[in-house]
Amino acid sequence: MSDAVKGLLALVLANVIWGLSSIFYKHFATVPPLELLSHRTIWSFAFFALVLMIQGRLREVPRAFSSLRKAAVIVLAMALISVNWFLFIRAIQLERALEASLGYYIFPLVSVVMGVIVFGEAIGRAKVAAFLLAALAVGVLTVGLGAAPIISISLALTFGAYGVIKKFSTLGPVVSVTAEVAVVVPLALVWLWGVHVLGWTGITGQNLALFGSALSESLLLMASGPITAGPLILFSYASRRLTLATVGLTQYLNPTLQLMVAALVFAEPLTRWHAVAFPLIWTALAIYSWGVLRQERARHRAVSSAALSETTVTNSSMERSANP
Repeated sequence: MSDAVKGLLALVLANVIWGLSSIFYKHFATVPPLELLSHRTIWSFAFFALVLMIQGRLREVPRAFSSLRKAAVIVLAMALISVNWFLFIRAIQLERALEASLGYYIFPLVSVVMGVIVFGEAIGRAKVAAFLLAALAVGVLTVGLGAAPIISISLALTFGAYGVIKKFSTLGPVVSVTAEVAVVVPLALVWLWGVHVLGWTGITGQNLALFGSALSESLLLMASGPITAGPLILFSYASRRLTLATVGLTQYLNPTLQLMVAALVFAEPLTRWHAVAFPLIWTALAIYSWGVLRQERARHRAVSSAALSETTVTNSSMERSANP
């Protein structure tokens, strides 16, 4: 099996886990979100640390904080991904999984705009058209439902901003995420201590203190670690073996599965406004993907032409050397 095939299988598996993870978090619909987020953070760190320990790379985590700049990038990245995780959990609990799926659909288009604003990246007509269609879809939902899809926009913005911050990191993907999660583990431990010992309730006004109440529930809470960390490791493995276009196109599997779960499993109402907005989003993503594929092909042609020219020059030089 080639590296490309292995990478594709890893990427598909990562997106399937992400796409179906809403079913897992739906099981904990009555658990206060901060309590659930704390468990997700702690057990994710435990899983990442175990992977790095097996690889003999655990000592790389404290080195990630060797400078103020590196530490600032890690802390900011963790703040953004923590908010993203919290919003996703809360969306599932509030029966707004459709909104969550929309957020991950529009995330690539938000990333394009952030790339232009922060890094001055070039943006072609296809990407402009895709972004305008996505904005139209959000406008349709805002007008039709009487309120902006705040969860969708917030998920897209926080994940997009997380991607921007990660561009400033020089660390490897597993080490960087482990360091990020390590920053917030003390806060998660303090929160769970407050929940279990002091009866803290958080934003929902509930105190469940689920861990330890039953073996099955405790094991499921621990499973939030591999469910969070596993796909990130698979994605890291795949991204080193596949083209950017393949990675980008395959990632649409995640929100598509989220949408199917929301509509078919959770039976969330799919209004006529959703029926208008989602096709607009899909059209926008088709245009965006077409633009990415064109860029990828152009880049390959340029690389091939450069290699051919270099070979031609080398052969000519060898011929001249052989025939003085």
